[in-house]
Amino acid sequence: MFIKVWNQCLAAITFYTCLPLPTSKTLEFRGIARFAPFVGLAIGAFVGGLDFGLAWLKVPNLTRSAIDVAAWVAITGGLHLDGAMDTADGLAVMDANRRLKVMTDSATGAFGAMTAVIVLLLKTAALSEIRSDRVWVFMGAAAWGRWGQLAAIAKYPYLKPTGKGAFHKEAIQTIGEIIPSLAILLGWSLMVRPGMVLGSVIALSVATLINWKLGGQTGDTYGAIVEWTEALLLCVLTVL
Repeated sequence: MFIKVWNQCLAAITFYTCLPLPTSKTLEFRGIARFAPFVGLAIGAFVGGLDFGLAWLKVPNLTRSAIDVAAWVAITGGLHLDGAMDTADGLAVMDANRRLKVMTDSATGAFGAMTAVIVLLLKTAALSEIRSDRVWVFMGAAAWGRWGQLAAIAKYPYLKPTGKGAFHKEAIQTIGEIIPSLAILLGWSLMVRPGMVLGSVIALSVATLINWKLGGQTGDTYGAIVEWTEALLLCVLTVL
């Protein structure tokens, strides 16, 4: 059992990040979305460590925030940002029957490009206003964004028979799958920065809105949930 869980953890890190882990046939990718919130904590800790080093070097807060956001994208290979861009292009189409086709098009449209700019700008601007607990903030935003993805996988139907997110839905079918990570993140957030519990509300709201617009989820919308939850939570934290 321990070996299986360990292989799933390594598979989750391999899937959700660009960290140079050695590949192995023993990696278990089925059900890795359960570990996504914890991968988010690790990603946030990595970016927070970078931020701490830049602060030690006296890099100004705005410049530091921009570098942090760039590193945040790089460590994931732009996986979630690409999904947010494709989702935006799809939702911009008035004909609901064409939305999924547009989302699978590899070419980025105007709405996708604008979405990327807006998301990155919101993150950078919000972080430039947050002066304290920045490591916890990075960890919380990344974790809640990925918990929102997990909630969407468990709660809503998957719209395509195949696709980059289909294997997540096959392995995670019930709401009960999201409860352990929810409890852990709520407890952790209350201890380090209570305002971050709003990440759960933001994540569910984003997932619900996308589901209402599309009638279900895809691998791209999972990425959009991550990005928008991260950006909106950071914005909320600037006033808390």
